[in-house]
Amino acid sequence: MRIHTIMFAVGCFVAGWLPAGAAIGVRQVASGLERPLWAGMPRNIDGKLWVMEQEGRVWIFDLASGIKSEQPFLDICNEVSRKGNEEGLLGLAFDPDFQVNGRYYVNFTDKEHFTRIVRFTSENHSSTDVASAEVVLRFKQPFENHNGGWIAFGPDGMLYIGNGDGGSGNDPNNNGQSLDTLLGKMLRIDVSPNQGYKVPSDNPFVASKTAKPEIWAYGLRNPWRCSFDRKTGDLWIGDVGQNKWEEVDFMPQGKGAGANYGWRLREGAVATPEPSAGGPAPAGATEPVYVYPHGGATDQGVCVIGGYVYRGPIAELQGRYVFGDYQNPRIWSFILKDGKAADFKDHTDALQPNKGRIALISSFAEDNQGNLFIIDHTGMVYQVVAK
Repeated sequence: MRIHTIMFAVGCFVAGWLPAGAAIGVRQVASGLERPLWAGMPRNIDGKLWVMEQEGRVWIFDLASGIKSEQPFLDICNEVSRKGNEEGLLGLAFDPDFQVNGRYYVNFTDKEHFTRIVRFTSENHSSTDVASAEVVLRFKQPFENHNGGWIAFGPDGMLYIGNGDGGSGNDPNNNGQSLDTLLGKMLRIDVSPNQGYKVPSDNPFVASKTAKPEIWAYGLRNPWRCSFDRKTGDLWIGDVGQNKWEEVDFMPQGKGAGANYGWRLREGAVATPEPSAGGPAPAGATEPVYVYPHGGATDQGVCVIGGYVYRGPIAELQGRYVFGDYQNPRIWSFILKDGKAADFKDHTDALQPNKGRIALISSFAEDNQGNLFIIDHTGMVYQVVAK
């Protein structure tokens, strides 16, 4: 089940690159959804897009026609809590061998306000018997916000899980810096066994008697959408800020074991605003590659939405990290140069539908060819295209 980095570099779309300078826009590929916040597709299954609704359903859309499946691929609404605005069905990861074994994993908040990582099996790849559910991991959320929710397989074949700090404000329990909790962390587990999971032997805290062995990295506040660069395997994290700063974090492929991203001591690249929580950067802390302040200007926002390094057919976007903001729905990109953001661009006005505007960016997504999608929490999904 291990994936090698070379899998992420699919050479077939190099020949199909569209020329630099070509105008870009969006086309609607899905609509009529209830609070959509994730989309994706399994390896080797093209032409369809799986789209998740926060209340607990996943639908399959035909990309050519925009037609939605008659029945949901998954429906676990009766298991999912929507009491808190940030609770719900939050993430999905297809097993790299999904086409063969039908396995996939979801991340959701249950009725007792626990995060559950659950493995399902779809025998026909178009629907799911909920009786196939196996709870792989479950842990308590002390508040109704900062659940995180991102889940994905890395280039090493391990399952990565992005967890928020548990909620409230300024991380009152200091979960981000505490290694005895799974909250405020990036977890890494091996789900190759037929049941349950194993802790990878090269996880950084396996030998510690006081740290959770599933922890891969820590010091995160609320990682809302992360991604692996499909070409290089590098990890990108959009970490939502507290009162003043939003941040984008980066870790090269093969690095990052035991990384500390600084929260709650740091918000972005500075001490957190609350004196009792803020402080100097921990020794060896990993600094963000980009931060932006709260506000309504074109280079400001309120809630970062992590995106993807673009590897699709549009030459103008090649190698650029595309991301956005939820409440100030901007769409930006930059390239990484010497560990920092460079050549920053605002694509907001270009990437709008013919009628209306994208209202609330809840996530980005990509397909097997590296095409980029933008998910509007008000009910639509758009594909970035050349005009």
